[in-house]
Amino acid sequence: MNVKINDNVFNQFPVIETKNLILDNFKITDSEDIFKIRSDNRVMKYLDRDNHKTIEESEKMIKTIIQSFRDKTGINWTIRKKNSSEVIGYIGYWRIIRESVRAEIGYALKPEYWGKGLMSESLLKVIEFGFANFGLHSIEGNVNPENKNSIKILEKFGFKKEAHFREDFLYKDKYLDSAIYCLLETDLKKV
Repeated sequence: MNVKINDNVFNQFPVIETKNLILDNFKITDSEDIFKIRSDNRVMKYLDRDNHKTIEESEKMIKTIIQSFRDKTGINWTIRKKNSSEVIGYIGYWRIIRESVRAEIGYALKPEYWGKGLMSESLLKVIEFGFANFGLHSIEGNVNPENKNSIKILEKFGFKKEAHFREDFLYKDKYLDSAIYCLLETDLKKV
């Protein structure tokens, strides 16, 4: 079987348009908006990463994301409302597992936009892109089991729980659990 990731998606950054949103590439000029997201305790509560304390940390994150696209190791989008330059969130494939034709998805949204269906709108398009354009066989979500909202949105799109790893991640001197959710291309067609 000769199944593999479609690297042609890395030739030019793929901008995705939804009914209300534009998903496009990260720019260094987005650092203030990214800082607002990554320094907000409500957003970071379950991301199990340190809050950004400076704009420079957000710039470094953006540079890493831009480089991951160049290196063909990840593809991540900013989320903007149409007719606005403000980054209200981000979504993307943070980790590509080429040998399994699988990618790990991640996302975050400014709290003032929670509960408005915008992450669902983004997630649907990024999932469709992953299967139709990227050639993925499966999409993985690695979630803190206490993050009920993230689990709820994954399950809404047909993700199934594959595993619960007990105390597999050390963060701030505390072992945390991880829950792994997966969506197969054939699962999406059933939703």
